[in-house]
Amino acid sequence: MFRFYIALWMSKLSVIALKLTGHNGTDFPGTVALKICPDFLKYIAKPKHIIGITGTNGKTTVTNLLTDALAADGIRVLSNREGSNIRTGISTILMKGVTLFNRSRFDSAVLEIDERSAGLVFPYVRPELMLINNLTRDSIMRNAHPGFIARILTEEMPKETRLVINGDDLIACSVAPSNDRVYFGIDRMDTDTDRCINLINDMQVCPRCTSKLVFDTVRYHHIGKAHCPECGFSSPNCDYEGHDVNLMDMTMQIRDKDGSEESYRLINESVFNIYNIVAVTAVMREMGYSKERVSELLSNISIVKTRFNEQRIGDYTLSMQLSKDKNALAASRVFDYISSKSGRKEIILMMSCLGDTKHWSENTCWLYDCDFEFLADESFERIIVAGDRGLDYVLRLELAGVDKDRIRCTRNEKDIPKLLKLSPGTDVYFLYGTDSISLAESIASEIRCNMLAKSEVSEC
Repeated sequence: MFRFYIALWMSKLSVIALKLTGHNGTDFPGTVALKICPDFLKYIAKPKHIIGITGTNGKTTVTNLLTDALAADGIRVLSNREGSNIRTGISTILMKGVTLFNRSRFDSAVLEIDERSAGLVFPYVRPELMLINNLTRDSIMRNAHPGFIARILTEEMPKETRLVINGDDLIACSVAPSNDRVYFGIDRMDTDTDRCINLINDMQVCPRCTSKLVFDTVRYHHIGKAHCPECGFSSPNCDYEGHDVNLMDMTMQIRDKDGSEESYRLINESVFNIYNIVAVTAVMREMGYSKERVSELLSNISIVKTRFNEQRIGDYTLSMQLSKDKNALAASRVFDYISSKSGRKEIILMMSCLGDTKHWSENTCWLYDCDFEFLADESFERIIVAGDRGLDYVLRLELAGVDKDRIRCTRNEKDIPKLLKLSPGTDVYFLYGTDSISLAESIASEIRCNMLAKSEVSEC
């Protein structure tokens, strides 16, 4: 234990040092702690109640929404909402939640947990509830295939953890079959189809008898409702199911497992964020909250502005959106969402991982799993790609049928503002990667000034 306390005190000192030097090392203190005491997570005091959040897409947004809702209810909740979701980041946030003598100052914790880190985290951090939002393709270099991730979670999941799983994702449904669980999902929507129109669909074969699955509804990729005509395997019945999604009023109904219903406010009209609201509702209901209280708490929270921020600026609208690079499915969903919006549009693709440029040659195969075809719509007046992978994006856009006269490419991201066409009334969508947030905001500031100038508004 002597080594543990040295690790605890040194990591706390590193937090002070980081603040004094103006650095924002979100997981550096955890790195210090683990180097001194490799079993740091075993000994660090933990809140009595731990809710884990994992999945390929949406886990950060769900973590933030759930944390905000619990905080609004007066609960002192510990969360790694601004930090890393791997072992070092979780060590950092747990360290910040204890006293110098290792007493936890929180009753509850909401922890985003990276799927690949399960083997390093779950032996010591054992959530009583674990949300699996979805399991879809991510970076092939890191995550290989969603079936591989499902196997990792199955092998490492604590047996006592109760699962809250997206029942519309049959890959997620396969995780830890012996664990107690509930399912959430969304009933048929107007935009659903009966066949997959995307380039990738990773759930086409029955996991029980290997016959071809029949999809009753397809929402996107392998997300939807399916059954096997040979053996009777099918998507599970959902304990919490959204329905009557109204994008005009930004509301939906959620049917509870007891058959009762409640109305909930939507935070955003994208399908991802509709699922996120159903997911948070399911978790809070399993925590013992009434459906009326959940609806009340969720009605006053929103997505953090670093992940989604829409502003009306003079004659224009600027939408800033965090979009994972190397994640074909997440990018496809964003492209589909933006292409469905009416009016003239310009889109900025600054999604290349800046960190990768310094360390390795990025595998570009994800570009050919991603549905860039959504951007071939004529409503896109200009598509701007920036960064070292700009020419790879240009090639993929041309293969997708995008008119090359509408594409602009620059290696220097700071040239982006002058490449915009900015026809009056245009909506500009700016997509950027996780390590490009500060750069994106700097570029957006110049874009806002250009928008105001063209709108003949003096304030900048």
